[in-house]
Amino acid sequence: MVAHNARFDYSFLKNEFERAGFTYNAKPLCSVKFSRNLYPQFKRHGLSQIIKRFDLSIENRHRALDDAKMIHQFFQKSSALFSDDEIAATCASLQKRPSLPALLDAKEIEKLPNSAGVYYFYDEKGALLYVGKSVNIRNRVMSHFSSDYKNPKDLRMGMKIAHVDFEQTPSDFGAQIRESNQIKALNPLYNRRLRKVRKLFQYRSIEDERGYFRLNIEAIETEDTRIEQQFGLFRSPRQASKQLEKLASQYFLCHKLLGLEGDRNGRDPCFRVQLKKCFGACTGLESSTSYNERMDAALKNYQVKLWPYSGPVLLEERDQQCPDQGAFHIVDRWRYIAKLSILEDIYDLGYQLTDNANPTARLNYVETDAMAGFDDTDDRFDLDIYFILARFMVNQKQMEMNSLKVWPLTKAVPEGEPDRELTIPLSIS
Repeated sequence: MVAHNARFDYSFLKNEFERAGFTYNAKPLCSVKFSRNLYPQFKRHGLSQIIKRFDLSIENRHRALDDAKMIHQFFQKSSALFSDDEIAATCASLQKRPSLPALLDAKEIEKLPNSAGVYYFYDEKGALLYVGKSVNIRNRVMSHFSSDYKNPKDLRMGMKIAHVDFEQTPSDFGAQIRESNQIKALNPLYNRRLRKVRKLFQYRSIEDERGYFRLNIEAIETEDTRIEQQFGLFRSPRQASKQLEKLASQYFLCHKLLGLEGDRNGRDPCFRVQLKKCFGACTGLESSTSYNERMDAALKNYQVKLWPYSGPVLLEERDQQCPDQGAFHIVDRWRYIAKLSILEDIYDLGYQLTDNANPTARLNYVETDAMAGFDDTDDRFDLDIYFILARFMVNQKQMEMNSLKVWPLTKAVPEGEPDRELTIPLSIS
């Protein structure tokens, strides 16, 4: 049962069922608490505030059906902004009463904040077991300790946890970046293995002599800055092929033209024609115009996003509850360059703000121990970081929700050297 202030509605339902001679039991999910957990940066979580925050359209406020539709839309918006794991952990923390692992002292939980950041699980000997992130560290940590573990691996990890540590970040953006980089750098025992790779795989679209679009899977170096008109980024040819198979089934694409089935003489129909899952593009039965339109639709969401700026940028991240807490991130062509402790450090990395950009005129940066010095510095292209950056930087709502602002940068010119025009090629664009 889902409702705004669910306990209030639940008590009425239980009483009415009891009057009718029935016992009613459910696990209420309160959308007020859901909002507080996922959006701790906001102080108010009434339905009116949620409607305004997400620009929802309602005709009859305070009417049961219309208000219920607003809650439904609120959950849909939240599902688009957060991962399935984040949503599931939030719901689990609201609906279950977890018990702590035997080796973990309750004081380890009491110190955890209800804010965004990264958390670390350690065993008795100090070995790192797991790194995770959340918009609400305490609730996410507690969600790990529910009685119904998802798999034996989670159960084994829970039995070993003896210490929990954390790093706070101003928003979910900083938490996602930090988690990704920490997992790669520290290799925790129970995290899915993540590593920065030098070679990725993508789709290249080529029009053949008959006018049909064909796809090839090709390798690219992550240092390449000249890649244009490509689709998809994958860690392996197998991953790319599996995704092509799904797209072929969804859009009735030809396995031969996708390179998934051999083409001995170029005249025989593919096997999927017999199954009526290909309309005959392989033999010319379907026009190239019709087929190519479906191909375009299938690849629409896989086109690598253009870098939306003329050069590198400074991404300013702020904590809405504590405006004097924040972080600065340098990003260039979907590459995460570094997190800075103070704004002036951009010059040590060879960058400078443009003449009309001056974030310090409005905000006072406060350094914390977790942010001291350059952090997470690595200018190689990283697929996980690309997905995080693209998720935020091309979504204005995400930028607003996380108090993110972008300031243009240029390469700093050393003293005594003439100023030269900066030319930056697009990468993975």
